[in-house]
Amino acid sequence: MTRLKKQYDEKVRADLMKEFGYKNPMEVPRLEKIVINMGVGEAVSDSKKIQAAAEELTRIAGQKPVITKSKKSIAIYKLREGQAIGVKVTLRQSRMYEFLDRLVTIALPRVRDFRGLNGKSFDGRGNYALGLKEQIVFPEVDYDKIDEIRGMDIVICTTAATDKEAKALLKGFDLPFYN
Repeated sequence: MTRLKKQYDEKVRADLMKEFGYKNPMEVPRLEKIVINMGVGEAVSDSKKIQAAAEELTRIAGQKPVITKSKKSIAIYKLREGQAIGVKVTLRQSRMYEFLDRLVTIALPRVRDFRGLNGKSFDGRGNYALGLKEQIVFPEVDYDKIDEIRGMDIVICTTAATDKEAKALLKGFDLPFYN
């Protein structure tokens, strides 16, 4: 069992039951999945960039990503329908908790000028989204082997009904919110 899963079972769930007055432990919000998306717009002109991004995301997530393709053609960007333009991976269960642990303890403290996460980036249904400008904050990515700095979007999906419940859940996992 991962460290954060154990922390959820022993401490976070009890705290949330007390704070929000849940009667049944099964109605307490929990993490559902984490989706990591890396858009690679340069792949329009160079298809090798998609493979490099997929390799880096595999190292970061510990799971092979899916290559996302464009849904329609956009002439201004020289983009054709069905052309590869990004990679994404969905993490669940133990891989999700391991990734969140590495994100909070290792990656976020390595972000330049980091003052905390925006507490208003919830979607109204209990899901939280954040963006990183560099993939090199993860220790799995070898700085010498990367061809380009790419950012990524990380969406943390919870079973919480409101943003307040989701924020309390994520604070239980030590996510550093500044508001």
